[in-house]
Amino acid sequence: MQRRQFGSTGNKVPVVGQGTWYDDGQDRPSAILALRRGLDLGLQHIDTAEMYGSGLAEEIVGEAIAGRRDEVFLVSKVLPQNASRGGTIEACERSLGRLRTDRLECYLLHWRGQHPLEDTFAAFDQLQHQGKIACWGVSNFDVADLDEAWTIAGAGQLVCNQVLYHLEERAIEHAVIPWCEKNGVAVVAYSPYGHGHFPGPRSNGGRVLKRIADGHQATPRQVALCFLLRMPGSFAIPKASTPEHCEENAGAGDLKLTKSELDEIDRTFPLGPLPQSLPML
Repeated sequence: MQRRQFGSTGNKVPVVGQGTWYDDGQDRPSAILALRRGLDLGLQHIDTAEMYGSGLAEEIVGEAIAGRRDEVFLVSKVLPQNASRGGTIEACERSLGRLRTDRLECYLLHWRGQHPLEDTFAAFDQLQHQGKIACWGVSNFDVADLDEAWTIAGAGQLVCNQVLYHLEERAIEHAVIPWCEKNGVAVVAYSPYGHGHFPGPRSNGGRVLKRIADGHQATPRQVALCFLLRMPGSFAIPKASTPEHCEENAGAGDLKLTKSELDEIDRTFPLGPLPQSLPML
């Protein structure tokens, strides 16, 4: 599994991780089995949030990583309505309790809300000094928000921006990715398979992905993930609900596509115009 430096932290993190957007209908034992299989395969970056299943996802992750905590680069997120200075501290404590751990490798503001960023970042700084989080970042931030965050926090404090990114939603390539590359901020792609809308095998895009995949003894999803990871500061956190999904995701971590293959994918799934606002789920 290929590993890269995660923003300014100095930590080398696997390029493919595990997303955990669960709801009450999720098969808990299956989810736990999948997460553990992912760890076996090197998918050590596990991403969750207090929002997912109203805490259920964090509980599932906590159970899955029991006895294996030191293997995990663990990330969670605070909801914007909870992101006051005191509210962020309290939310983090609740997340730590559900996750059965005393620290997070990274803590994110899930998206921007009404609380001043100064207050949220002051709470992050306090949590960092207490050893409860190792570093912090943001999610769903466009360039204007990133500029403001950078100005408030100072250089090197913001380590990542987690954003929607898949073959048919490449808006972050216009300005967000260049900003992050310039400032040494990791880009973490969520929903990298399109949240249930991956190109079908009979579509033109699906056929292109299949042909390229066949040349590498890979799968179309592995090819798609490899394309999204082509930039040096990028990571992806696909959700995996079964061990088989984990195995497929992990296989993308060492896949290498040629320049001509990357160019063909680029033409097949064009970038599109710059949207007025950053897409998010």
